[in-house]
Amino acid sequence: MNTKIISLVSIGAHPTSGRPRRADQDARAVELGLQLAGDNLQVLHAGDVTEPALRAYLGMGLEQIHVLEQPVGADALPALTAYLRDAGAQVVLTGSQAETGEGSGMLPFLLAEGLGWPLVVGLAQVESINDCSALVLQALPRGQRRRLKVKLPFLATVDNAAPKPRQSAYGPSRRGVLEAADVEVVDDELLAVATLQPAKPRPKRLKVIKAKSGADRMKAATAKASGGGGQVLKGVTAQAGAEAILKLLIEEGVVR
Repeated sequence: MNTKIISLVSIGAHPTSGRPRRADQDARAVELGLQLAGDNLQVLHAGDVTEPALRAYLGMGLEQIHVLEQPVGADALPALTAYLRDAGAQVVLTGSQAETGEGSGMLPFLLAEGLGWPLVVGLAQVESINDCSALVLQALPRGQRRRLKVKLPFLATVDNAAPKPRQSAYGPSRRGVLEAADVEVVDDELLAVATLQPAKPRPKRLKVIKAKSGADRMKAATAKASGGGGQVLKGVTAQAGAEAILKLLIEEGVVR
Protein backbone atom coordinates (compact mmCIF):
# COMPACT_ATOMS: atom_id res chain seq x y z
CA MET A 1 0.00 0.00 0.00
CA ASN A 2 1.41 3.40 -1.03
CA THR A 3 -0.94 5.33 1.25
CA LYS A 4 0.92 6.90 4.16
CA ILE A 5 -0.74 6.12 7.48
CA ILE A 6 0.13 7.66 10.86
CA SER A 7 -1.14 6.46 14.24
CA LEU A 8 -1.10 8.87 17.16
CA VAL A 9 -0.36 7.46 20.62
CA SER A 10 -0.48 8.79 24.16
CA ILE A 11 0.41 7.56 27.63
CA GLY A 12 -2.34 5.54 29.27
CA ALA A 13 -3.07 4.68 32.89
CA HIS A 14 -4.05 1.36 34.43
CA PRO A 15 -7.71 1.64 35.56
CA THR A 16 -6.96 0.19 39.01
CA SER A 17 -3.40 1.15 39.94
CA GLY A 18 -3.07 4.25 37.77
CA ARG A 19 0.40 3.15 36.63
CA PRO A 20 1.53 4.40 33.20
CA ARG A 21 0.91 1.98 30.34
CA ARG A 22 0.03 2.02 26.66
CA ALA A 23 -3.44 3.46 26.13
CA ASP A 24 -5.86 0.74 25.03
CA GLN A 25 -7.61 2.72 22.30
CA ASP A 26 -4.32 4.11 20.97
CA ALA A 27 -2.96 0.56 20.86
CA ARG A 28 -6.00 -0.38 18.76
CA ALA A 29 -5.17 2.52 16.43
CA VAL A 30 -1.64 1.12 16.08
CA GLU A 31 -3.01 -2.39 15.47
CA LEU A 32 -5.34 -1.11 12.74
CA GLY A 33 -2.48 0.85 11.21
CA LEU A 34 -0.23 -2.22 11.20
CA GLN A 35 -2.93 -4.25 9.46
CA LEU A 36 -3.22 -1.57 6.77
CA ALA A 37 0.39 -0.44 6.27
CA GLY A 38 2.57 -3.09 7.93
CA ASP A 39 6.14 -1.91 8.45
CA ASN A 40 5.36 1.36 6.64
CA LEU A 41 3.18 2.55 9.51
CA GLN A 42 4.45 5.68 11.25
CA VAL A 43 3.62 6.17 14.93
CA LEU A 44 3.69 9.65 16.43
CA HIS A 45 3.65 10.87 20.04
CA ALA A 46 3.80 14.38 21.48
CA GLY A 47 5.34 14.38 24.94
CA ASP A 48 8.29 13.10 26.96
CA VAL A 49 10.65 10.87 24.96
CA THR A 50 11.96 9.25 28.17
CA GLU A 51 8.54 7.87 29.18
CA PRO A 52 9.02 4.07 29.60
CA ALA A 53 5.39 3.33 28.65
CA LEU A 54 6.14 4.28 25.03
CA ARG A 55 8.19 1.11 24.67
CA ALA A 56 5.01 -0.95 25.06
CA TYR A 57 4.00 0.35 21.62
CA LEU A 58 7.42 -0.58 20.22
CA GLY A 59 6.80 -4.09 21.55
CA MET A 60 3.97 -4.45 19.03
CA GLY A 61 6.58 -4.81 16.30
CA LEU A 62 7.46 -1.19 15.55
CA GLU A 63 10.98 -0.21 14.59
CA GLN A 64 10.64 3.34 15.85
CA ILE A 65 8.29 5.98 17.24
CA HIS A 66 8.57 9.64 16.29
CA VAL A 67 8.31 11.82 19.39
CA LEU A 68 7.61 15.55 19.31
CA GLU A 69 9.39 16.29 22.57
CA GLN A 70 7.37 18.44 24.95
CA PRO A 71 7.35 18.93 28.72
CA VAL A 72 4.37 18.11 30.92
CA GLY A 73 1.70 20.80 30.65
CA ALA A 74 2.46 21.71 27.03
CA ASP A 75 -0.31 21.87 24.43
CA ALA A 76 0.11 19.01 21.97
CA LEU A 77 -2.36 20.40 19.41
CA PRO A 78 -0.13 23.03 17.69
CA ALA A 79 2.82 20.63 17.37
CA LEU A 80 0.69 17.78 15.99
CA THR A 81 -1.13 20.08 13.57
CA ALA A 82 2.10 21.53 12.18
CA TYR A 83 3.72 18.10 11.85
CA LEU A 84 0.76 16.41 10.15
CA ARG A 85 0.26 19.31 7.76
CA ASP A 86 3.73 18.70 6.30
CA ALA A 87 3.93 14.91 6.77
CA GLY A 88 1.99 13.98 3.64
CA ALA A 89 -0.21 11.46 5.45
CA GLN A 90 -3.50 10.36 3.89
CA VAL A 91 -4.90 8.56 6.96
CA VAL A 92 -4.34 9.48 10.62
CA LEU A 93 -5.63 7.11 13.32
CA THR A 94 -6.02 7.88 17.00
CA GLY A 95 -7.91 6.78 20.07
CA SER A 96 -11.17 8.52 20.83
CA GLN A 97 -10.13 9.71 24.30
CA ALA A 98 -6.93 9.90 26.35
CA GLU A 99 -6.61 8.00 29.62
CA THR A 100 -4.50 10.71 31.29
CA GLY A 101 -4.52 14.50 31.37
CA GLU A 102 -7.75 16.24 30.43
CA GLY A 103 -9.20 13.18 28.71
CA SER A 104 -11.87 15.36 27.09
CA GLY A 105 -11.78 13.61 23.72
CA MET A 106 -11.59 16.97 21.93
CA LEU A 107 -8.11 16.58 20.40
CA PRO A 108 -9.22 14.63 17.26
CA PHE A 109 -11.96 17.17 16.55
CA LEU A 110 -9.66 20.18 16.99
CA LEU A 111 -6.93 18.48 14.99
CA ALA A 112 -9.28 17.70 12.10
CA GLU A 113 -10.60 21.27 12.19
CA GLY A 114 -7.10 22.71 12.12
CA LEU A 115 -6.07 20.52 9.19
CA GLY A 116 -9.35 20.96 7.33
CA TRP A 117 -9.83 17.17 7.08
CA PRO A 118 -12.97 15.08 7.48
CA LEU A 119 -13.25 13.14 10.75
CA VAL A 120 -14.66 9.62 11.13
CA VAL A 121 -15.73 8.76 14.68
CA GLY A 122 -15.78 5.16 15.89
CA LEU A 123 -13.83 3.59 13.04
CA ALA A 124 -14.14 -0.20 13.10
CA GLN A 125 -12.51 -1.25 9.83
CA VAL A 126 -10.98 0.17 6.66
CA GLU A 127 -12.21 -1.93 3.74
CA SER A 128 -10.31 -0.32 0.88
CA ILE A 129 -8.26 2.74 -0.03
CA ASN A 130 -7.74 4.14 -3.51
CA ASP A 131 -6.09 7.28 -4.87
CA CYS A 132 -8.66 9.77 -3.63
CA SER A 133 -11.02 8.05 -1.17
CA ALA A 134 -11.44 5.22 1.32
CA LEU A 135 -14.29 2.84 2.12
CA VAL A 136 -14.63 2.39 5.89
CA LEU A 137 -16.98 0.85 8.43
CA GLN A 138 -18.17 3.02 11.29
CA ALA A 139 -19.29 1.40 14.55
CA LEU A 140 -22.79 2.30 15.71
CA PRO A 141 -24.65 1.39 18.94
CA ARG A 142 -25.89 -2.20 19.44
CA GLY A 143 -23.22 -3.69 17.19
CA GLN A 144 -24.45 -2.03 14.02
CA ARG A 145 -22.06 -0.88 11.27
CA ARG A 146 -22.35 1.87 8.69
CA ARG A 147 -20.31 1.95 5.48
CA LEU A 148 -18.89 5.37 4.60
CA LYS A 149 -16.91 6.70 1.67
CA VAL A 150 -14.41 9.28 2.88
CA LYS A 151 -12.17 11.57 0.85
CA LEU A 152 -8.43 11.48 1.50
CA PRO A 153 -6.80 12.71 3.62
CA PHE A 154 -8.94 12.04 6.70
CA LEU A 155 -8.59 11.53 10.45
CA ALA A 156 -10.37 8.73 12.31
CA THR A 157 -10.86 7.83 15.96
CA VAL A 158 -11.07 4.22 17.12
CA ASP A 159 -12.64 2.74 20.23
CA ASN A 160 -13.39 -0.77 21.48
CA ALA A 161 -15.01 -1.71 18.15
CA ALA A 162 -11.61 -1.64 16.44
CA PRO A 163 -9.40 -4.77 16.28
CA LYS A 164 -7.94 -5.84 19.63
CA PRO A 165 -4.24 -4.90 19.87
CA ARG A 166 -1.59 -7.59 19.83
CA GLN A 167 0.48 -8.24 22.93
CA SER A 168 3.65 -6.25 23.51
CA ALA A 169 6.85 -8.34 23.37
CA TYR A 170 9.83 -7.46 25.53
CA GLY A 171 12.52 -7.98 22.87
CA PRO A 172 11.10 -5.63 20.21
CA SER A 173 10.26 -3.06 22.90
CA ARG A 174 13.98 -2.88 23.81
CA ARG A 175 15.25 -2.89 20.23
CA GLY A 176 12.88 -0.20 18.97
CA VAL A 177 14.04 3.42 18.68
CA LEU A 178 12.39 6.52 20.13
CA GLU A 179 13.30 9.26 17.68
CA ALA A 180 12.90 12.70 19.28
CA ALA A 181 12.37 15.96 17.40
CA ASP A 182 12.47 19.47 18.84
CA VAL A 183 9.27 21.48 18.36
CA GLU A 184 7.98 24.82 19.53
CA VAL A 185 6.53 24.44 23.02
CA VAL A 186 3.14 26.07 23.63
CA ASP A 187 1.86 26.09 27.20
CA ASP A 188 -1.65 24.77 27.74
CA GLU A 189 -3.10 27.73 29.62
CA LEU A 190 -6.50 26.10 30.07
CA LEU A 191 -5.00 22.99 31.66
CA ALA A 192 -2.82 25.10 33.96
CA VAL A 193 -5.82 26.71 35.67
CA ALA A 194 -8.14 23.68 35.48
CA THR A 195 -8.95 21.30 38.33
CA LEU A 196 -8.86 17.66 37.26
CA GLN A 197 -10.95 14.98 38.90
CA PRO A 198 -11.87 11.40 37.99
CA ALA A 199 -14.78 11.15 35.57
CA LYS A 200 -17.90 9.50 36.95
CA PRO A 201 -20.61 7.93 34.80
CA ARG A 202 -24.01 9.54 35.04
CA PRO A 203 -26.53 7.38 36.92
CA LYS A 204 -29.16 5.74 34.75
CA ARG A 205 -32.78 5.60 35.74
CA LEU A 206 -34.14 2.10 36.20
CA LYS A 207 -37.20 1.33 34.15
CA VAL A 208 -39.98 -0.23 36.18
CA ILE A 209 -41.21 -3.32 34.34
CA LYS A 210 -44.81 -4.26 35.04
CA ALA A 211 -45.29 -7.75 33.68
CA LYS A 212 -47.25 -10.74 34.93
CA SER A 213 -45.23 -13.57 33.39
CA GLY A 214 -41.55 -14.36 32.96
CA ALA A 215 -41.88 -14.18 29.18
CA ASP A 216 -43.29 -10.66 29.40
CA ARG A 217 -40.49 -9.56 31.71
CA MET A 218 -37.86 -11.01 29.38
CA LYS A 219 -39.47 -9.29 26.40
CA ALA A 220 -39.51 -5.95 28.20
CA ALA A 221 -35.90 -6.32 29.36
CA THR A 222 -34.58 -7.11 25.86
CA ALA A 223 -36.74 -4.64 23.96
CA LYS A 224 -34.90 -1.98 22.02
CA ALA A 225 -34.92 1.33 23.84
CA SER A 226 -36.76 4.11 22.10
CA GLY A 227 -36.55 7.80 22.82
CA GLY A 228 -39.71 9.46 23.97
CA GLY A 229 -39.02 13.14 23.43
CA GLY A 230 -36.44 13.06 20.66
CA GLN A 231 -36.54 15.34 17.64
CA VAL A 232 -34.96 14.75 14.24
CA LEU A 233 -33.79 17.91 12.49
CA LYS A 234 -33.33 17.71 8.73
CA GLY A 235 -32.65 20.47 6.27
CA VAL A 236 -32.32 23.18 8.94
CA THR A 237 -29.74 25.94 9.07
CA ALA A 238 -26.69 25.79 11.30
CA GLN A 239 -28.18 28.52 13.49
CA ALA A 240 -31.46 26.62 13.98
CA GLY A 241 -29.58 23.40 14.77
CA ALA A 242 -27.37 25.16 17.31
CA GLU A 243 -30.40 26.72 19.01
CA ALA A 244 -32.12 23.31 19.25
CA ILE A 245 -29.01 21.72 20.79
CA LEU A 246 -28.61 24.58 23.27
CA LYS A 247 -32.28 24.28 24.27
CA LEU A 248 -31.86 20.55 24.92
CA LEU A 249 -28.71 21.10 27.00
CA ILE A 250 -30.53 23.67 29.12
CA GLU A 251 -33.51 21.34 29.63
CA GLU A 252 -31.18 18.50 30.69
CA GLY A 253 -29.32 20.74 33.12
CA VAL A 254 -25.99 20.46 31.34
CA VAL A 255 -25.88 24.20 30.65
CA ARG A 256 -27.25 26.71 33.12
